[in-house]
Amino acid sequence: MNIQVLPEHKLSSVAPLKQCNVEKKEVELILVKDQNGVQYTSSTIIPTAARCAGPHGTSTDIDRETWGKKIDFLLSVIGFAVDLANVWRFPYLCYKNGGGAFLIPYILFLVIAGMPLFYMELALGQYNREGAATVWKICPVFKGVGYAVIVIALYVGFYYNVIIAWSLYYLYSSMTAELPWLKCGNSWNSINCTDPQHINASFFDKNISYANNKFTPASEYYERGVLHLHESKGIEDLGLPRLELTLCLVVVVFILYFSLWKGVKSSGKVWIDAATQIFYSLGAGFGVLIAFSSYNKFDNNCYRDAILTSAVNCITSFVSGFAIFSVLGYMAQKYNMDIKAVATDGAGLVFIIYPEAISTLPGSTFWAIVFFIMLLTLGIDSSMGGMEAVITGLSDDFKFLKRNRKLFTFATAFGTFLMALICVTNGGIYVLTLLDKYAAGTSILFAVLIEAIGVSWFYGVDRFSEDIEQMMGFKPGLYWRLCWKFVSPVFLLFVVLASTVTSSGLKYNDYVFPPWANLLGWGVAMSSMLFVPFYAIYKFLSVRGTFTERIAYCITPEHEHHKVAEGNVRQFKLKHWLAI
Repeated sequence: MNIQVLPEHKLSSVAPLKQCNVEKKEVELILVKDQNGVQYTSSTIIPTAARCAGPHGTSTDIDRETWGKKIDFLLSVIGFAVDLANVWRFPYLCYKNGGGAFLIPYILFLVIAGMPLFYMELALGQYNREGAATVWKICPVFKGVGYAVIVIALYVGFYYNVIIAWSLYYLYSSMTAELPWLKCGNSWNSINCTDPQHINASFFDKNISYANNKFTPASEYYERGVLHLHESKGIEDLGLPRLELTLCLVVVVFILYFSLWKGVKSSGKVWIDAATQIFYSLGAGFGVLIAFSSYNKFDNNCYRDAILTSAVNCITSFVSGFAIFSVLGYMAQKYNMDIKAVATDGAGLVFIIYPEAISTLPGSTFWAIVFFIMLLTLGIDSSMGGMEAVITGLSDDFKFLKRNRKLFTFATAFGTFLMALICVTNGGIYVLTLLDKYAAGTSILFAVLIEAIGVSWFYGVDRFSEDIEQMMGFKPGLYWRLCWKFVSPVFLLFVVLASTVTSSGLKYNDYVFPPWANLLGWGVAMSSMLFVPFYAIYKFLSVRGTFTERIAYCITPEHEHHKVAEGNVRQFKLKHWLAI
């Protein structure tokens, strides 16, 4: 048993005791037990004179699992942040936007927005020890933001698991003496398939690059052998789920379930591209960082964690850039063409260009297996993070889900599997493309903008800094506080507006989506964003009192609601809004 005597100012403001006439002899008893490798922490604050209940009758007892080792947390956060985007998006964006010139806005946005938001989410989750929804007890009117990011994480799981299933299918297909995408003449090849030895720069029309050529063995294997895209006329003609991909998807979902069921232990355009890449790469806003950090010990140094993990993530992007462009350079030299003819991003890079390059190397089977194992580990780590955000966020809000975590985890995994079946049909790539653009595009940017405003302005950046001081013994520097209150919200507002204004109609190669598909995509995006205003309206109507009192209850932390009746509302004072 570890006994700590905490002074009054060190008590968590998440659920402090009401003011009582007691001596300052509060004692926190921390009972740590180890069960199946998971550490559980139970603590109770006991005044000497009388026991006072928390706000609204809640208890100050805490029973929440924590990471057994610090390295478990760090690897989980790094595993979530370092994902497929580091491999297939960053190198291409860097090339498309001028190479080294792209690094200037990239590093700038990393410093002024990416890292501050990363730090903010880690501290927010660790201090409050809650998931993405219930963490908003600090400012109840913003709880809709939590639901929004949970829905977004769920949407991403619908299609992200399919990409992992593709990787698993490729891994299985690689276990042959000769890789199946090396030559034409297979059952899936068309009569237009052209063997690579017959390909050179003169083979292509000047308006068609090698990356867009659909008649290479690697390209036909991906689109005809794996996706069966030739059997679909468009998004309105999906067909039935492919058996092979469905089985791969089942394996992926089972891996996720058994990993999670026990808990955590187990031009202007250049600037827009740089801003969105650093944001998506770090992974802020999906509720994952809040969920993971909520299982940290209270005094964990999340500041150091934020610096370390964001640095590792960006360094990984740089390293992957060297690896990717060494392969693209090899392909360009092999076919005697400019590198811009083979440069591409997304699935075309990792499932067409890279596999084709691997197939020409000595020991190609071995290298293909290693490559697709890498894709699997990158994808599964990130998918686990997204699913954990959903599970933690909802189980913290609805306690019966926490009591039945195994069943709830299974239901979540099975639900994502059922929705993902749409993406493994003949035309599933069209659905995946739609979800990839709209499910976590403008909507996630909007959610984090509101999150930054809620924490820095309504809860108060000064109070948030005091929370961090309680955990780590020091306040964040002026730089961080300025970024949280001014720079990051302005940055996010800029990116939200830019992503909306520059949004164009959906396309997949030469296929142009019908107008109704774009409307459906915006409907998907709005379905998560609308949680923010709808919950705010619900919260306002559900509390009692005058108009002013309702506003006060909505923007005052739950443990300070008694101050509303006293007329002592911090947010109604100018000092609150001017504080830094």
